Amino acid sequence: MPRRRKKHKHKTEEHVDESWLLPYADLLTLLLAMFIVLFASSSVNDFKFQQMSQVFNEIFSGGEQILDFPGLIEQDKPGSQITPLINEKEAEETRVMQELMEVQKARKTAAAADLEELKKIQSAINLYIADNGLSAQFATELRDEGLLLTIRDSALFDSGSASVKESYREMADEVAQLLKFDPPRSVVITGHTDDVPISNSNFSSNWELSVMRAVNFMKIVIDNPDLDPRWFSAKGFGEYQPISPNESVQGRAKNRRVEVMILPRVTSEGVLDASAESHE
Repeated sequence: MPRRRKKHKHKTEEHVDESWLLPYADLLTLLLAMFIVLFASSSVNDFKFQQMSQVFNEIFSGGEQILDFPGLIEQDKPGSQITPLINEKEAEETRVMQELMEVQKARKTAAAADLEELKKIQSAINLYIADNGLSAQFATELRDEGLLLTIRDSALFDSGSASVKESYREMADEVAQLLKFDPPRSVVITGHTDDVPISNSNFSSNWELSVMRAVNFMKIVIDNPDLDPRWFSAKGFGEYQPISPNESVQGRAKNRRVEVMILPRVTSEGVLDASAESHE
């Protein structure tokens, strides 16, 4: 009889290689940490951002798992150590905002009071103009940048000259009296011309003529011993800031002028005049 071969059952023990789980878990941990950092960086809470940054650093330096660290949501629960710090920060922000609002309110009040004072100065200058019949040569205008007194150049200078007419020197002295303020104010005197080219030996351009007219008028004004020259300045724009077209005789006459700008002590933005601060 043929031998029967015994069938041996070979039990093959299959061992599954799970070594891939370690880098996979590390990758998931890093991804989770990255998204948490991105979320924390998008928040305006600086304290939470610092906390998450610390957690992220400890993950890489110590090999800890992200789940080993308490979540920020849990740290914000009542009774935690972070909540008092957040409350203190919010209280500080509220206090700073209140202080800023108080400062802004004070500045607006000061600006309103300063505007009323400029209106009184304008009324005094207008009264002087009316009493002396100078309405054709003088004009005032209250602007955001200050009180503007405009003087036609024909009232002060001969054509092509920067010397103040002798007949109007007394008038310039009286203008100086109107510029006495307590406390002082910054005053800017500016010269302007028309666009007709200057042609004489004293000036090579309208720019030079306008500057010297402003300077010479300012010299007469600050001759007043009651005025401090440190509060006065002069400049010239030549023909480059016309107030009327230079196409007619009347237009060119309006553009030839000297402007006296009396500056406010407080601007509409609530910022103190730089000159006022430097002289306090």
